[in-house]
Amino acid sequence: MSAIPRPVPPSAEPKAPQPAGTGLLFLREEEIRLAQDLLFFAYRDFTNAADVILEELELGRAHHRALHFIGRNPGITVSDLLVLLRITKQSLARVLSALIERGYVAQTPGSADRRQRLLALTASGAALERRLFERQRDCLAAAYREAGGPAVDGFRRVMRAIMNESARAYLDRAGTRATRSGGR
Repeated sequence: MSAIPRPVPPSAEPKAPQPAGTGLLFLREEEIRLAQDLLFFAYRDFTNAADVILEELELGRAHHRALHFIGRNPGITVSDLLVLLRITKQSLARVLSALIERGYVAQTPGSADRRQRLLALTASGAALERRLFERQRDCLAAAYREAGGPAVDGFRRVMRAIMNESARAYLDRAGTRATRSGGR
């Protein structure tokens, strides 16, 4: 005669590991400082993946950011790019001059307002942006694989929470564009 298994009382059931921060009403300063360290080191190493290519071309991170956002938003106006990058007009003028001069970015007047300058990547600009993206994609993909799906969702939620409302609104619009265009 076999023994009938008895139900385990709820208090005796093993608890699944809880995600970090679960149940915390506040975070200690040391936990916030650790998060700051993590952000600084992750940014350093993430940007370094592209810095190697940029250095070969005597370009900098500002050039990379411009290439990224122009590539993600073909036909973006200079004024909208200024808002996204949060740099001075003079800084953007230097960055765009270099990218246009080297044939990475094309500038055309707006159709409705000829004073507008619309920006788009040229074929060589798109190829360079793709090279830079692939270096950073590999870094992110490896980190995402190691962390797992729930961590990726948590990472996105934390990053969005750090951003201001206009950055979140941009990402919401960009997500809509990516869905309509089937990806990138």
